Amino acid sequence: MALPSCDRSRTPERGLVFTSRIGTPLGPDNLRRSWHPLRKRLGLEIRFHDLRHSAVSLLLDLGVPPHIVRQIVGHSDIGVTMKVYAHASLDEQRKALRRLGDTLS
Repeated sequence: MALPSCDRSRTPERGLVFTSRIGTPLGPDNLRRSWHPLRKRLGLEIRFHDLRHSAVSLLLDLGVPPHIVRQIVGHSDIGVTMKVYAHASLDEQRKALRRLGDTLS
């Protein structure tokens, strides 16, 4: 199975990471189907869903507002986004408590 690619000479640049062979947006089912052969070829153990979890966690760690992250991942309720993905790192917890301490002193 060939991996998705894009013939840039036939399609306008759209800033897409994954495209169909003709440069159109790659549908979620096609992206998942393409992931399995790529994962096998590279010897990766991670599931496609693991990439989603990593991306959401990184977006939140970068300070992207949770309501924006919710829109990106398509959750209908921000509570789902925050319950599943918003686990603050120990370093972030220390920073928050340090800021609180600085404010109170």
